[in-house]
Order: sequence, then C-alpha cells, then structure tokens
Amino acid sequence: MLEHLFGSRTRVKLLTLFIHNPDDGFYVRELTRKIDTQINAVRREIQNLEKMGLIVEGAAPVEASPVKRPGLKRKYYIANKDFPLYRELHSLLTKAHVFMERRLDDRIQRLGSINYLAFMGSFQGMMGQPVDLFLVGSVDETEFKKLVQELEKELGFEINFSIMTPTEYTYRKEIADRFLLSILAADKTVSVNKLDSMAQR
Repeated sequence: MLEHLFGSRTRVKLLTLFIHNPDDGFYVRELTRKIDTQINAVRREIQNLEKMGLIVEGAAPVEASPVKRPGLKRKYYIANKDFPLYRELHSLLTKAHVFMERRLDDRIQRLGSINYLAFMGSFQGMMGQPVDLFLVGSVDETEFKKLVQELEKELGFEINFSIMTPTEYTYRKEIADRFLLSILAADKTVSVNKLDSMAQR
C-alpha cells in the first residue's frame, strides 16, 4: 500500500525504520541487513531521503566499536526530526500499521485457537517496548514465528511478542504477575477477547 504512495518499497522500509527509531544512527550495510534489501537499492534511497531532508548524517552510536580499520569510514544516518512533515509521516506510518494489524489478525487466527490477541508497542507508534504483540491461546508456534519474521521484513523493525496458554494466563493473573499486569495496563488495540467467556466456564 505505502509503496504506491512513496514509489518504492525500499523507501517505505527505510522511512519506517528511521522514523520509529528517531534517536538511532545506521550505516548502509547495517540498513541492508535490517530491512533485507539489496545494498544498491538502499544506497539509492538513502541519497533520495537525504536530498529530501528526511534523514541527515549523524554521529556514530556510543556502542559502536572504537576499533577503526584503515581506509574504513562509516557514514551514519539518522532521522531529521526537524523535517517540516516529520509528525505527519509518523502519523501516516502508524496508521498504516493499524491497517497491517487487520491483515495480520486474520492470518494469526488461522494458526490455531485464539482467546486473546492485542497489538501494542510498535503498532501504537511506541518503539522499544517489551511486547508489541500479545496472544493467549494455542497456535502453531513455528508458523507463527515465520509470520512474524515476514512482517518484520515488510515493516523494517523487530517485533517482540509473547504467547501464553489459557492455563498460564489464568495462573499469572491469579498471582498478579507483574509482566502480565504491565501488558494488560498498556495502550493497545485488542482484536480478539474471549477471556471473559473462558473465565465463566
């Protein structure tokens, strides 16, 4: 969908990565790995985004290796938060993720029995959260992980997920497990919720 608006799937992946990681700098080869795209395509779109002012050269991350090899000088790129349409782009990409949720919702429900499914964290525009996708039920975890990996490549960022069986969910709720309570209290979009009917059985 967004590639039709922006003219390039690679550009969409890069925009998503930069705008949802606004304080992180990335070098070209690192970007090719993160969005799983050919290096020439990444270089071309980096030049385009830099010309438009959406990204700028930034300082190397603090955790970057201090060891320098002769003749090697990495250029790091970072989102330009002063770009006039930065907030609008952030909003557009977040809304696109909501659209993606609806597609993903259907695909997940085909993998097994779902009692609860919620999208949070990166799907709410908040990167770096402990959980982006929370599921209670019984699914084929191998197929589920494949689905998540496909989505990560499409969106350009890592998705953290947590799966609990109904029994585990009930136990954790009874003992007021902090991890579960933090998930339930977080901002989220709930796609499936059969927990109330499950508790009444």
